[in-house]
Amino acid sequence: MIFDQQLEKYAELTVKVALNIQEGQLLWISAPTGTEILVRKIVRQAYLTGARNVHVNWYDEEIKRTHYELASNEVFKQYPKWLVAAHEELVENGGAFLQIEADDPDLLKGISIDKITNWQKAQGDALDHFYEAIDTDKISWSIIAMPSKKWADKVFPQLPERERIPALWEKIFQAVRIDLENPVDAWRKHIDELSEKANSLNEKRIKKLHYQAEGTDLWIELPERHLWLTGSSVNSNGVTFIANMPTEEVYTVPHRTGVNGYVSSTKPLAYQGNVIEDFTLTFESGKIVDVTAKVGQELLERLIKTDEGASYLGEVALVPHNSPISNSQLLFFNTLFDENASNHLAIGSAYPTCLEGGQLLSEEERKAEGLNDSIVHEDFMIGSAKMNIDGILDDGTKIAIFRNGNWAF
Repeated sequence: MIFDQQLEKYAELTVKVALNIQEGQLLWISAPTGTEILVRKIVRQAYLTGARNVHVNWYDEEIKRTHYELASNEVFKQYPKWLVAAHEELVENGGAFLQIEADDPDLLKGISIDKITNWQKAQGDALDHFYEAIDTDKISWSIIAMPSKKWADKVFPQLPERERIPALWEKIFQAVRIDLENPVDAWRKHIDELSEKANSLNEKRIKKLHYQAEGTDLWIELPERHLWLTGSSVNSNGVTFIANMPTEEVYTVPHRTGVNGYVSSTKPLAYQGNVIEDFTLTFESGKIVDVTAKVGQELLERLIKTDEGASYLGEVALVPHNSPISNSQLLFFNTLFDENASNHLAIGSAYPTCLEGGQLLSEEERKAEGLNDSIVHEDFMIGSAKMNIDGILDDGTKIAIFRNGNWAF
């Protein structure tokens, strides 16, 4: 009974806070099989809240694996036109999009890297308009998660098998504040606290950031009109939504050509059904010029060669080491959670919302302002309890932003 009540609260939080569904709105849910227990409750909550139509796009991981194993290479270079049309319709009608993650982090281990990267490029090119709507917050969207057997096995291999999924449910409920008496009020308070940090950073008008930690000495220049934001966004109709749940970050955009030095990962990156571990990226004038990784080097190299923008950064995000997910000391092998336990950066596209008036600018104008463009956007974790970050102002004044992994102001 308690679990069912928590699941109901999770569904309600997703619909009313994460997506903030409005009367008469369309909702598209993308979810793997095995998540039916949660999806059904979300669909019900959406209709009760006023959604006009809810479409669930199911996919099966075993079939996905079989597809990658047996389909010809040419298949992965083409994205179905009917799926493009469906995404376009959602955008045109001001619908909301929800992604539910329960993926096996090792799903595509051993699969041809050509197939993986070709499909990502085909999908990115075909859905350019849809991703533009996501990047500019034209429509409401969110990503949440629920456990699956293989994911729970990866996170809790030390537990008896029967205890793994319940253990992961418990950690997810804690991360999204479902374990609290009033999750909706708790989220409002949490977003307010993040907004205070973002507002303070915006007032400082930082010109550069300097990251220092073991394996990291990185300088990041920020565009002149950059904005620090939180996980709370506003769509083109003025409706507030939360794009990631959980979220612990305050983030902005780097200047495309203003990144220099080197940075090392502090958590594995679960990417395209594979895990990339212990990697270091070296930057010159914004571009990644050297890559080393103990695990997954070839895939990482292919990622940064996806297109021209994939070898530059698109996001700078600050997350204190002393935060709920980090304090759990749990490695989720899922970026939705791991990025909210650590300072992180993103390879690829920048969010135009992080620039004053950025949504209204053309691609050429955004690039002139220093924003990066790419069909990929992949977060990777760099934070630790030993990381220090300084902000450099226009007059050369240095101010402490992070000390020993936590906020210094």
